[in-house]
Amino acid sequence: MHAALYVSKTGLTAQDKQLTTISNNLANVGTVGFKRDRVTFEDLLYQTQRQPGAQANQDNELPSGLQLGTGVRVVGTQKQFTEGNLEVTDQALDIAINGRGFLQVLRPDGTQAYTRNGQLQINGEGQLVNADGLLLDPPINVPENASKITISVDGVVNAFVEGEVEPQQLGDILLADFVNPAGLQAVGGNLFVESVASGNPLVGAPAENGMGSIQQGMLESSNVEIVQEMVDMISTQRAYELNSKVVSTADQMLQYITQTL
Repeated sequence: MHAALYVSKTGLTAQDKQLTTISNNLANVGTVGFKRDRVTFEDLLYQTQRQPGAQANQDNELPSGLQLGTGVRVVGTQKQFTEGNLEVTDQALDIAINGRGFLQVLRPDGTQAYTRNGQLQINGEGQLVNADGLLLDPPINVPENASKITISVDGVVNAFVEGEVEPQQLGDILLADFVNPAGLQAVGGNLFVESVASGNPLVGAPAENGMGSIQQGMLESSNVEIVQEMVDMISTQRAYELNSKVVSTADQMLQYITQTL
């Protein structure tokens, strides 16, 4: 009976983590470039009381044996890098990546981080930065008298300057891709950093060698699907209630044994 209590306790813990993940997905349904998380479960070790295939007698073998499970645990969460919908904003510094790849930004400690959030702005020094003021890498400086900025599908940034007919090229936006994007470490702020699981970044120009193209005046919405998250939430709630019921039932059985014997 104590085993049933422990098994149901692991179920309650696992479903609590599942609900936490779902709530985070729903909280970020409006976050630009957000990628939903999926929880991965696995069963725990088994107590083998009769070995499958063991000799039942001289002529016969056990067809299945007797193995009792000890519960479940959350072994990991996986970012799903399916693309979100591209929404038109008509803002010159809003860009979306149509396909694979990440924008590169420089963190205060000089290390690189990667993001799908293309809400760019201009800081006081005329440099392109993200909403947190992190510099785009490679850096791009916009002149003070720039009247219009254009960004091509292959990442070339041009600006029309007052008094000049021809546009002035400011630089190129490069993208980074990874063999295993799901292995990137999420650090908040719409940022990811490289890890051993993700592999080294593969940097290249947009719209070349499998990289996605740049779409100016658009943003990639979150890939969270509200209906799916609601279904998962209801399923998680039911599983949590059933595990709670097991705890209650096991407790009642223990009480019966205690009072009867």
